[in-house]
Amino acid sequence: MDFGMQFFPSLGPAAIPASRYFAQCLQLSEMADELRYTHVRTVEHHFHPYGGYSPNPIVFLSAVSQKTKNARLILGAVLPAFNHPLKLAGEIGMLDAISNGRLEVGFARAFLPQEFARFGVALDESKARFAEGMEQVRLLLEGENVAHSGKFHSFPVTTTLPRPTQRPRPPFWIAALATPESFVNAGKEGYSIMAIPLAGGKMRELIGLYRDAWKSAAHQGNGRVMLAFHAFCWPDGGEARDIARAPINGYLRALVAGAAGWTQGTTSKDYPGYDQIIATLEKDNFESQLEKNGVLAGTPDEISDQLTDVQKRVGGFEIASFQVNFHDLNFDYALKSTRLLASAVMPRFAGRAQ
Repeated sequence: MDFGMQFFPSLGPAAIPASRYFAQCLQLSEMADELRYTHVRTVEHHFHPYGGYSPNPIVFLSAVSQKTKNARLILGAVLPAFNHPLKLAGEIGMLDAISNGRLEVGFARAFLPQEFARFGVALDESKARFAEGMEQVRLLLEGENVAHSGKFHSFPVTTTLPRPTQRPRPPFWIAALATPESFVNAGKEGYSIMAIPLAGGKMRELIGLYRDAWKSAAHQGNGRVMLAFHAFCWPDGGEARDIARAPINGYLRALVAGAAGWTQGTTSKDYPGYDQIIATLEKDNFESQLEKNGVLAGTPDEISDQLTDVQKRVGGFEIASFQVNFHDLNFDYALKSTRLLASAVMPRFAGRAQ
């Protein structure tokens, strides 16, 4: 299993100024090569403390590229619904060049009603905008003199610059939460899948659909699955849980507040069941997430047992992405935990069959 670190801000200026938050994230990122974290990942969200400090993950990963030499840089993920494909393709090519070919690109549909409302994009267009936007970006990265006429964006014969450093383009990922179609489509197209056990659900079944679709499409190998976890490692398990409890509960409150539209009457054919997903998360807390292994908190032995349990429950996965400085976790705690995860947990899974 490979391990990486991810950054998902869930706070605003009242908790920590953006300048200090990003300085801390970059300090943690700079440790990635030394500690053998294989990737650094961040997200795109807008306007709200839940994710809003990261409106352009390409900007952050450009800075990370100058702090690292080996770690892969993963957009996890960009949102085609809110980005013009010509601009996105050019920015991807630029970051791939700046990082000397270390970029991987995740795409997501977005799921926060408040973002769609502010951008003036209909929720019921989500699937169509995602599919069209991702395909247009793929065409622009893989080829030159490309033209495309779409429902939402069209462009004449165009060659975006810079051209990708990786050929024919950086690897693609699809971010998925609970929609079976997303897992199946990723497998069919030969893309990697990034998911989270945070919302519970039938992750084993969903990953199985992805693997089956991958094999049916005759792609080589078995695909790649990344699962994201909030992770806090400490010499004493009780202390670990006491330290992580309030920041995890704060993160969950921010998530539910950011997605509140789903529990306030918003509906969309493109998001069946999302009202129930958010309603369930509304009742969640640190203890319930710990039990579901959406949160990893404890000693190295305890976290290793949690990861082993997740492997068994979901049928295996290739990459764990650790959120190491979640919500307002004390930065010194985050530094120590990040080092302890690397020294006492990650080596146990090196070379382990998935």
